[in-house]
Order: sequence, then structure tokens, then C-alpha cells
Amino acid sequence: MSTGPITSTTTTTITTEISTITIITTMATTTTEITTTTSTTTTTSTTTSTTISTTISTTTSTTTTTSTTSTATTTTTSTTTTTTTSTTTTTTTITTTATTSTTTTTTTTISTTTTATTTTTTTSTVTTTTTITTTTTTTTTTSTTTTITTTTTTTTTTITTTTTTTTSTTTTITTTTTTTTTTTTTTTLTPQWIMTGNMSNARYYYTASTLANGSVLVAGGDGINGYLNITELYNPLTGIWTTTGSMNIARQHHTASTLATGSVLVAGGYGIDGSLISAELYNLATSIWTTTVNMSIARTYHTASTLANGLVLVSGGSNGGYLISAELYNPATGTWTTTGNMNTARTFHTASTLANGLVLVAGGSSSAGSLISVELYNPSTGTWTTTGSMSVARYDHTASMLSNGLVLVAGGYNNGYLNSAELYNPSTGTWTTTVNMSVARTDHTASMLSNGLLLVAGGSNGGSLVSAELYNPATGTWITTVNMSIARTYHTASTLANGKVLVIGGFTLGFGILNSAELY
Repeated sequence: MSTGPITSTTTTTITTEISTITIITTMATTTTEITTTTSTTTTTSTTTSTTISTTISTTTSTTTTTSTTSTATTTTTSTTTTTTTSTTTTTTTITTTATTSTTTTTTTTISTTTTATTTTTTTSTVTTTTTITTTTTTTTTTSTTTTITTTTTTTTTTITTTTTTTTSTTTTITTTTTTTTTTTTTTTLTPQWIMTGNMSNARYYYTASTLANGSVLVAGGDGINGYLNITELYNPLTGIWTTTGSMNIARQHHTASTLATGSVLVAGGYGIDGSLISAELYNLATSIWTTTVNMSIARTYHTASTLANGLVLVSGGSNGGYLISAELYNPATGTWTTTGNMNTARTFHTASTLANGLVLVAGGSSSAGSLISVELYNPSTGTWTTTGSMSVARYDHTASMLSNGLVLVAGGYNNGYLNSAELYNPSTGTWTTTVNMSVARTDHTASMLSNGLLLVAGGSNGGSLVSAELYNPATGTWITTVNMSIARTYHTASTLANGKVLVIGGFTLGFGILNSAELY
């Protein structure tokens, strides 16, 4: 600011040498704007142009942190680096701190490059000799806060500025980076069928029973050379079949029930002399079959259900005519006793033991054709009562107990192959339809998986089927899954302790009786 005719210009050259080891270019540009308010009778406008030639040698990118304290008193002799004669008492305090914000009375802009040009405009006569020795050994970040207070009381100003700049910065920065990786792995097993060991005898219309030791016992059936009494065991650990003791009577279309004692009860079926009345027991410990007391009536195509009290309920079937009778086997006494008759004679039906202990018998075939009727057996009273009928009459279907307590009936035959499915609710005694299967089928298998889904595999709809599909009780929908390796009907499916499903034997139209087995 100029208010009078007196103008003086002082040019001061300051040479600063900073020496270290190597030279790294550092851009430092310093622009300082100082606004001074002066009350005086004589106005002195002094323009000081300062050219700073800076040679900077450093090993790293360097920003110099400078702390400068200047005290100006009235004297004509410079006591330190810079001395200027003036009659003005000026107190200048410059505080530089390493912060990221700058508060200053004046406006100061400081940048750093390899060439630093400083232009200072002030109201004074200043002769400044500045020696700056800078030793920098690392990279620092400098923010400068400068407060300058200038008081001018006369036209003649003596300013003594002592500037001490000592910059010695040694900074060690240790950066430790810790990376924590959280990996969430979702494993989705791809469904597949894998062939396992073959049986020694091809067969269909046989039974497969899961034993207490995890092995699977296959008994009887119809083979290449006729009805079979040969039995064999599948070992899930080795995938190998071994023959075991033979039944006393060759039979097919019989039933097999695993008892609480670990023995397996085989009853009825069809042999060389027609429908069978005999029954026998397999002893797992000895691998021997022994005959037990005969049933009260010969029957085949019947059902056998293990009750909560340990008894086995055999119902319906055929022996030249459709049977309405039912009877109970007591493992403790090895005897059979008759129980109440069903309301309807039936064969090729299903029987499911419910969570409440009742037995649900559904559909089947009679002299009138396919049946739509359903009834319940009460072990406590030994009586049968009718319950809600299915939506569709059917036989040779499957009935499966779901994890939600409902019973799913799927497929079967009724003047044609069925793809329909429906659910029985034991709480209400009613049926509701659910989504149809993708393929109509009869004489198929249905197996509950450990994940709650129901696997339906194979069967027939005029030809043997290779397809398989899954029912999801949570959504009430079917989804197709991978095909079996071999099309088959009249086969069995057993859920193993390891969660896999073992499909065995059966019949393939155009190929014949099967001895192969595969795992899902």
C-alpha cells in the first residue's frame, strides 16, 4: 500500500545450501502475501524482491519443517543473520507447527519445488542475509502457521530480524499392514449317480432292508432262472456285495420288516406254488434264516408296517382274490394274531405309519378297479376308520412321510400312467393336490433325503424310465435332477446312513433283469 512519494526498493539475495546424500527433485514454491496496516505520517513503500537459489540434496521426497522466531527491536546493528536499521519497534512471531491447517494473520501460500521463488512485499527497509542449513533424512509433511504483527511508529524504521532456521528431521515410519480375509464358502454338491458293485444275481420284485450295522439286505425276487431264495448283503463302506444265508422258500412280491431286535421278518409273497402263507426271520449275527409261525392267510402284493409298539401289521393283498383282512406279528412271541378287517379289500396299496402312531392305507386296486378310498388303523383299538379320500384313484403309487408330518402320494396308475401328486394332512384328515411331477410314472421309488427333499426315481410309463426328480416340501414344487445311469422299474431304493440313496436291480424293457446298483 502506498500513501506518499517515498519509494525504496531493496533486493536481497539469499543463498541456501542444503546438503545430504543424493538429489531428489522436490518442487517447492513459496508465495507469501503479507498485509500490513500502518499508521504513520510518512509513508514508505518498500518492495523487497528476494531470489532464493536453493540446492537441495536429499535421499527422499523432502518437505522442510522450519521453526522461525524473529524478534525485532530498535537497534541499528544486526545481531544475527539479518539486521536492518529502523526506528520502528516491530515484533514478529513466526510459529511453524506440523499441522495440516494454517492460521495466519497474513495470507501465506507455501509450496515446495526444486526451484523456490519468494516474493515479499512489506513496508520497511530490510537487508536480510539468511543462511539456511537443512538436513533432511526422511519424508515429512509440513504445514506452516505464521503470525506476523508489524507496528510502524515513525518514518524511520529499524527492524532487527533474527531468523534461526534449524531443520533436522529424522523420521522412521514403520507401516504394518494386517489383512484379514473372511472367506465364506458355500459348497453346492452337484447331484450325480455313481455306479457301485453289482449283485451276484440279477433280480426284481425283491425286498431291500437296511440293517442296524448300516448294510443292506436284499432277499428273494424274480431272477433270470425263476424265483429266488438267494440273499446278499451290500456294504456301504466297500461298495461290495457278499452272499449270505438263503431263505427257506424262494419268493417274490413279499414284504420285509426290520424288527427292533435287529432281525428281518419276511412274510408271504409268491412262489412256485402260488401265494405264500409262510414267514421267516433273518438273524444278522448268524446270517441264518429260520422259519417262524405262518400267517393266518396266504397273501402277496400286501403291505407290512412296523408299529410303535414293535408289532408288525400286515394288511390286504391277494391270493387269487382281493383281501380285506389284516394281522399282527409279535416278535416277542413269534406268533401272528388277526386284527380288525379293513373297510375295503385292496392290493397294490400303500401303508404309512404316522407320527401319531396310526397307519394310513391309501388307494390300491380291487375288483372295482383303482381305489380312491383311504383308511386309518388304530393300534390301540385294532380297528379301521375311513378318512378323507384322495383326489385321484390310483395304485402302484408311492406314499412318503415328509418332515413336516404330511404324507405325499405320487404317481401310480388309473387307466393310464399318472404324474399327479397330493398331500394328506393327519391333523385335518384331508387331501390337497400339489404340483404334478414332470413325468408320469408307476412302479417307481421314493426316498427321503437328509436335506428334506424327496427323490423319485425310475418307474414305468409304457417303458422303463431313467429320469429322476425331487420334491421340495417347503415350496411344494418338483425339480428334475440328473438321470440314473440305467433305466429301471420294479427296483428298490434304500437311504443309507451316509445320506446316499442306493438303487438296486429292477427291470429294463428291452434289456431284461438287472444286477447293477448305483448311488445318488
